[in-house]
Amino acid sequence: MHQLIDEIHETTSYSAHPYHAWERGLNENTCGLIRQYFPVRIDFSRITGAQIYEVQEKLNNHTRKCLG
Repeated sequence: MHQLIDEIHETTSYSAHPYHAWERGLNENTCGLIRQYFPVRIDFSRITGAQIYEVQEKLNNHTRKCLG
């Protein structure tokens, strides 16, 4: 259906290929930032909603070089 949506809105959409991490730069960068707070082997059943919210706020308000 994405082709139909592109035609209706006169746009072009893009889908990254599976296992091509370099096509999803922002996603990969954000995962790296999250891993600074929650390392790979962390047990997420021990993480509270408040801890997740705190990290969420830090990342959402993080200065992005590309945005000045």
